[in-house]
Amino acid sequence: MTNVFDDPRITAVGLLFEAHAGLSARFNAQLEEHGLSAVEFEVITRLARSPGNQLRMTDLAAQTSLSTSGVTRVVDRMERDGLLTRRACPNDRRSSYAVVTAAGMQRLNETLPGHLQMIEQWFTGQLGPEALAALLDGLRRVRDAAHPCATAGSDDVSPEQVAATDNATRRH
Repeated sequence: MTNVFDDPRITAVGLLFEAHAGLSARFNAQLEEHGLSAVEFEVITRLARSPGNQLRMTDLAAQTSLSTSGVTRVVDRMERDGLLTRRACPNDRRSSYAVVTAAGMQRLNETLPGHLQMIEQWFTGQLGPEALAALLDGLRRVRDAAHPCATAGSDDVSPEQVAATDNATRRH
């Protein structure tokens, strides 16, 4: 009789969870040294990687594992800490943008060197170039199937379009 737990699908998900748990524990300790939680780091990194260092709050929620109210609470806290600010959406009064401040970019820039070193030591450095490329391809396919909104808003507008919209809005 075949043991269902020998199924490679169970092994694949188990290995993914184990790797995530191990990496998260290591990353969380390093992030705490810089006064950031894992969620705050995810939020500020997603914003910094987006055009104009900003995303609509709804897109930020879609990209993270947070609900819209969860994103609101995190952004409120980070805004109090001076890491983010909110900006009204010129095209939709019901929506607002979360934007990284200069202090937020400074905190991220202070955090990233150690974080990248840990990524290299415990994750990407464990794989050769071909294995890493295959893993990235596979993770993108799984992400796109399981979490299709993970990149919501990240390519809606360029920083130049944001600036042009802001300038046009100010004139009216």
